[in-house]
Amino acid sequence: MSKVVHKSFQLGFDRFYLDKSLRGSCEGKRVALVAHPASVSYARKARFGFESSMDALMALARETGEFKVTAAFGPQHGLRGELQDNMQETPDYVDSIWKVPVYSLYGEVRRPSKVMMESFDVLLVDLQDVGTRIYTFLTTLLYLLEACEAAGKKIIVLDRPNPAGRSIEGTVLEKGYVSFVGASEGLPMRHGLTLAEAALWFKKRRNIDVDLEIVEMKSYHPDEGPDYGWPSLDLTWVNPSPNAATVSMARAFPGTVLIEGTHLSEGRGTTRPLEIVGTENVDMGKVLERMHILAPEWLQGCLIRPCWFKPTFQKQAGQTISGFQIHCDNGHHDPAFFRPYRLIALWLKALRIENPDLKIWRDFHYEYEKDRLAIDLINGGPYLREWVDGGSSRTIAEFEARCKKDETKWRDDRREFLLY
Repeated sequence: MSKVVHKSFQLGFDRFYLDKSLRGSCEGKRVALVAHPASVSYARKARFGFESSMDALMALARETGEFKVTAAFGPQHGLRGELQDNMQETPDYVDSIWKVPVYSLYGEVRRPSKVMMESFDVLLVDLQDVGTRIYTFLTTLLYLLEACEAAGKKIIVLDRPNPAGRSIEGTVLEKGYVSFVGASEGLPMRHGLTLAEAALWFKKRRNIDVDLEIVEMKSYHPDEGPDYGWPSLDLTWVNPSPNAATVSMARAFPGTVLIEGTHLSEGRGTTRPLEIVGTENVDMGKVLERMHILAPEWLQGCLIRPCWFKPTFQKQAGQTISGFQIHCDNGHHDPAFFRPYRLIALWLKALRIENPDLKIWRDFHYEYEKDRLAIDLINGGPYLREWVDGGSSRTIAEFEARCKKDETKWRDDRREFLLY
């Protein structure tokens, strides 16, 4: 029996490649591409079935002569994505095959410099995002919009799926907590936008007077099951960053990323980072039981599997860790009930109750920030930390009410920017 593939689905990049009418803004211009390893294209009959969008773009420029590719940009983890651990900078270089400069937006600078901006007339953005506020590609997109406005350059966002679909969850970023892992006030942890929709929101919310063009996907249905955002029959998952290994990671990330701001392990140094969490010297059975007592409804929409693991690097490296894995890549995944932000908040609350003296919050240099706690930067404010540490007076009902209030407002705020 042959497998059914929805041939009507197309990525924004592939539509740009296949339809000359979508490339009018690039005619006779110098073009640059922002990309990473997950920026892949199915538009050409490539030898191995698909290829990098940079390879496809270079081939298109050669074959048509419509434009010249003069530069490329890589976000955090780089164009090649070869750096495994978090917060490792990448240098600029000249690519040996493409013979163009490749500029790093996570090295000496996070915002493109004047020299970088002078290398092109039109900037194409083809980045696979995961739909979580803290994922730095969202901030890089904002910085590029602002830089193109200042330099009078055109920017075209070639849209890609949000693997978490339309799901919304979490409190919004508070005033005073904008950072490289929190691009703008008003964004919840899980926003339910594609990157092109986020560009439209940034443009209006931040009043960015930029020449912005969007190339939408074709036949993308983020509200429909069984995939709810990630068209698995049409797209192969490629890590957009080294530790984004699966669709499950992308869906669990709005919760598991919180653990980066703690002494606990988010599974870095294992084969399932940001899908498993845990810590040493804790009775995880008691903690999980406490979670069920406190808020069993926050554990729905996925499968929770108690497990053991031993990180090979990063926090608690070489230690045997008791924890659990979040499974949300099969029929048990239900986006109507799966709330990873609440789930991990609940885990932290249960840990604090069962282990009052446990050192949870990590004070360290996090994403170019020294003066604010990492957990507060990640969460977009101190509320989560204060709730976890607040004892019995800070209830589940209080946390639920805070989340619902912010989520309801965001659902209204984002409505006009939805393209699908």
